[in-house]
Amino acid sequence: MARLGFTLTASQVVRGVLIAGLLLMLGASLPGHLSYDSLAQLAEGRTGERTTWGPAMFAWLLGVFDAVVPGTGLYVIASAALLFFSLSALRATRPQVSWWAVPMTVLLVLSPMVLIYQAIVWKDVLFANLAIAGFVCLARAPALWDRPGPRWLALGGAMLALATAALVRQNGLVVVLLAAVTLGAIRWREGWRDAVRWGLGGLLATLVLMQLLGAVAQPKSDGPGKSANVGVRILQHYDIVGAVARDPGYPLSHIQAANPAAAAAIRSGVAVYSPQRVDFFDKDPALGQALWQTPKEAVQAEWRELITRHPGAYMAQRGQVFRWLFLTPELEACLPEFVGVSGPEPLVTGLKLTNAIDPADWSLHNYATYFYSTPVFSHLAYALIALGVAGFLLWRRSPEDLAIAGLLLGALAFTASFFVISIACDYRYLYFLDIAALTGLFYLVLDPSLRRADAEADLRSDAA
Repeated sequence: MARLGFTLTASQVVRGVLIAGLLLMLGASLPGHLSYDSLAQLAEGRTGERTTWGPAMFAWLLGVFDAVVPGTGLYVIASAALLFFSLSALRATRPQVSWWAVPMTVLLVLSPMVLIYQAIVWKDVLFANLAIAGFVCLARAPALWDRPGPRWLALGGAMLALATAALVRQNGLVVVLLAAVTLGAIRWREGWRDAVRWGLGGLLATLVLMQLLGAVAQPKSDGPGKSANVGVRILQHYDIVGAVARDPGYPLSHIQAANPAAAAAIRSGVAVYSPQRVDFFDKDPALGQALWQTPKEAVQAEWRELITRHPGAYMAQRGQVFRWLFLTPELEACLPEFVGVSGPEPLVTGLKLTNAIDPADWSLHNYATYFYSTPVFSHLAYALIALGVAGFLLWRRSPEDLAIAGLLLGALAFTASFFVISIACDYRYLYFLDIAALTGLFYLVLDPSLRRADAEADLRSDAA
C-alpha cells in the first residue's frame, strides 16, 4: 500500500506559525482595545470634525474602516495583517530559511508586543506596522530590480506605507529620511550618482505623496483649540515649568513682563511638576489657566531663551523626561499595555460602544504582567538588540540586509527624536522601537549566515 507523505520546509512552517499567530491574536481581542485616545479619534473619523490635536490621518483611516463595518474590528484586522504579511514576506528575501526561525516565530507571535499590542487601537501601533511594511518593501526591491513592473510595485508600496506612517505620527518624518538614505545605500554599488538619484527621488516622491494624502485626510472642520500647534505649546509649558522646578531662581523674564500672575503661578505650581508626564499640571488648575492666558509670543520667547541661553537647564529637563520614557523606572505608571474599552460614558455611548473589560481582556492583561519585570517590557533591551542586529547586517551588507538595517536605524533615530518632544512616559510611544527590533531579530534568524555580500559576489564570479 502506498504511503502518503509530504515534506515541510522551515519557510512553510514559519508561514504557518505566522498565520496561526494572527488568528490567535484576532480571536483573543477583536474588535480591539480602545482607550480614550482611540475613542476620541474614532469619533473624529466618524464625524469628520477634529476633536483632538493629533495628526488627522489616523482618525481619517479609522473613519474609512468604520464606514465599511462600524467599529474598529475591520481596522484591527487590516493593521495586524499588514505586520504579519510583512513578516511573512521577509522569507522571500533570504535564499534559505533556517529551522531556528521556527521557535523564533513562536516566541514572536506569543510576545505581548504582538499578541496584545496589535489589537490596541493606537496610532503608535499603526505607525510601527506601516514603517515596517515600508522597509520590507525596500528589502524586496533589489531582487525585483531588473523587472520594472514588480520593482515599481515594491517601491510604490514602500512610498505609500512610509508617507502614511509619517502622517500618522508627528515625528514619523525621521523614518522617511532614513528610508531615503537606505534606498540610496542599496543602489550604491551602481555608483554614487545612481545612489543619490534614487535616494533623493524616493524622498521627494514620498514627500509629494504625503501632501496628497494629507489633503485627503484633512477634517471638514477644526474644533476650538484643536490645532496641531497646541501640542507644541504644551511642550513649551512643560519645559519652562520643568526648568523652574529644577532651579527656583530661574528667570522668567518674558513671561514676567507679559503676565506677572503667570510667572507667580509657575513658581508656585512647580509642586505638581513631574518628569513622568505633563498631565500632572491638571492637579493645579491655576497653573494651567495662567499658562494658557499668557500670550503665545511670550511663551515662545521664554522657551527659545531656555534653549539658547540656558542649554544646561534645557538639557537637564529633557534628559529627565526622556529617562522616564526610555527607561520607564516605574513601568506600571507608564501604561505598559491596555485592554478593553474605557472612556467617558457620553463618548462611548455616542459611538454605540460599552465601557467594559471582559474575562478575555483580563486574561491578556494578566499574561502581560508576567513579563513586566523582564526585558520584554524594556526599551533599553530592544535598543541594544536593534544596535546589535543593525551592526551585523551592515557588516554582512547584502542589499536586503541594508534595508532591514535601515529599519533598525530608523527606529533608533525615531526613539532619539523623543528627547526633544516627549511629554509623557507612556510605553506605547516607543512601540516602534520594540517591534522593529523584534522584526530585525526575526529577519536575522531566518538566515543567520555569516557570509558577507562581497564574498557571495566573489563566489558567483568564480563560478561564472
